[in-house]
Amino acid sequence: MSEFPPLRANRYRDTWCGAVLEDRVDSDVRLAGWVHRRRDHGGLIFIDLRDRTGLVQLVFDPDEAGEAFELGHRLRSEDVISVAGKVVRRSEDTVNPEIATGAFELRVKEAELIADAETPPFGVESFSGEVGEEIRLRYRYIDLRRERMRDAIMLRHSTVRAMREFLDGEGFVEIETPMLSRSTPEGARDFLVPSRREPGSFFALPQSPQLFKQLLMVAGFERYYQIARCFRDEDQRADRQLDFTQLDIELSFVDVEDVIDVNERMLAHVFERVGGPKLELPIKRIPYDEAMARYGTDRPDLRFGLELVDVSDALRETEFKVFRSVLESGGIVKGLNAGRREVPRSVLDGFIERAQELGAKGLVWAFREGDGWRSPTAKFLSAAELADLNQRLGAEEGDLLLIVADKPAVANAVLAQLRLDLAERFDLIDPDANSFCWIVDWPLFEWNEDESRWDPLHHPFTAPDGELDPERPGEARAKAYDIVWNGQELGGGSIRISDPETQRRALAAIGISEEEAQERFGFLLEALRYGAPPHGGIAYGLDRIVQRLLNAPSIRDVIAFPKTASGLDPLTGAPAPVDEAQLRELGLIVRSQRPR
Repeated sequence: MSEFPPLRANRYRDTWCGAVLEDRVDSDVRLAGWVHRRRDHGGLIFIDLRDRTGLVQLVFDPDEAGEAFELGHRLRSEDVISVAGKVVRRSEDTVNPEIATGAFELRVKEAELIADAETPPFGVESFSGEVGEEIRLRYRYIDLRRERMRDAIMLRHSTVRAMREFLDGEGFVEIETPMLSRSTPEGARDFLVPSRREPGSFFALPQSPQLFKQLLMVAGFERYYQIARCFRDEDQRADRQLDFTQLDIELSFVDVEDVIDVNERMLAHVFERVGGPKLELPIKRIPYDEAMARYGTDRPDLRFGLELVDVSDALRETEFKVFRSVLESGGIVKGLNAGRREVPRSVLDGFIERAQELGAKGLVWAFREGDGWRSPTAKFLSAAELADLNQRLGAEEGDLLLIVADKPAVANAVLAQLRLDLAERFDLIDPDANSFCWIVDWPLFEWNEDESRWDPLHHPFTAPDGELDPERPGEARAKAYDIVWNGQELGGGSIRISDPETQRRALAAIGISEEEAQERFGFLLEALRYGAPPHGGIAYGLDRIVQRLLNAPSIRDVIAFPKTASGLDPLTGAPAPVDEAQLRELGLIVRSQRPR
């Protein structure tokens, strides 16, 4: 089957630019598109014409083009034209091997200027990386004409198509769920939409279709999926947007193994279709506790070593007050061996500053020298302690050791990021390598110190692995799983709670009373009483998958119309004030938040 979509001939064109290949030689064709590049060689004018499928060279020869030759003189970059002529082979010395059509050209006989373009704010053909992102997003419709951006959007399309192809073949049904619903706790702030008909009441845009896909399982559809638009009012990051797209999947009569199996096969199918990495199945699984112990994060990058080591036991009786006070207050001492390195003191000071930026009180650095250390901290530790630390960290002569003493969450987070920083600094990551893993066996809840409460690690509808004791929520484990690619979470999911009593206990464990549970989730609790099958699923960040496939630095590079890092839309000017009449109709008054 041709890689070019069907094209109905009309007055503008009958052939895609990228389809001007061997089978069109000596044929008369009509093309349309944008002027990508123009070169005037005196007697001849050469123009590269661009459409979605690629480039083709046009030749305006005064002996063949007639009146069209004069138009060729006037054309500028990004003008929209339609041309007709004969496809011929280029001479061998003028073949361009960089493009698919590089061995062919169109000898123009007719040409029409369809749209005269003003000079764009930045060049498409001559694009420079020095153009700022805000300018690119302000004129996104021009930025999307660039080959890299076009390929990103087309890859996104192909990825979605492959997902649908696999899931349709596995008996899944694509079902849309509401954009306007009620606010539910899912880990981020909701975007609220005021109701004109019910003043003072609000819809919420969905953070995910979580509750509705569970209701679809209760309804008996058994296998559901959706390419879902989701909204979360949270701080932007390179892999996070206020509005984003996810592949949402749910299945009935399944357990963890069933969900992981179908998802591994789906990922393998998608990657095969779109030219992604070859997956070796089954994908490696790492328990959550092991991931945190070895890498300090639940999304570890496995392409390099630098594993973390808990050295607390070696220091329980230390006289070094910094370490001892942390251990006595319930903290840990944890470190990593960065290998044999020669780095100046300024770099070591930079590591300390970085650790402090990440939340640590400080950082200990040391180089192994003989049986001891070269470090400002060495004088506070005994020879036996230094020997034990070297042994636990696997330190050889000249190895650089970095150690953090703090609360477990802080020590893990700081060292996890330093591990990535070191890998980048010392060029430890093979750019062609790919590592995948499932993170499994999660805790059901985590303690929120700021709010003095238990929070669900995934969401409050995740099924416990075994009985849930609301009096001891910290001991509960979850039937949950996340898929990680090169240190980035692609998706996560769980088996869901399918009986109302367990769901009430889970809500009670996170501080939601019986009354509040009924008010906010009564419709779900009621549905679970009418014959709910065991069910579970997963949601993938579509933007993140395409980002990883392209190895792009940000998901903004694979979204047609993204927001900036600050959450603004330079193209439309959103968010923007609305007029007083609209506010009155909604029963709203805006109070200024500017500091006095």
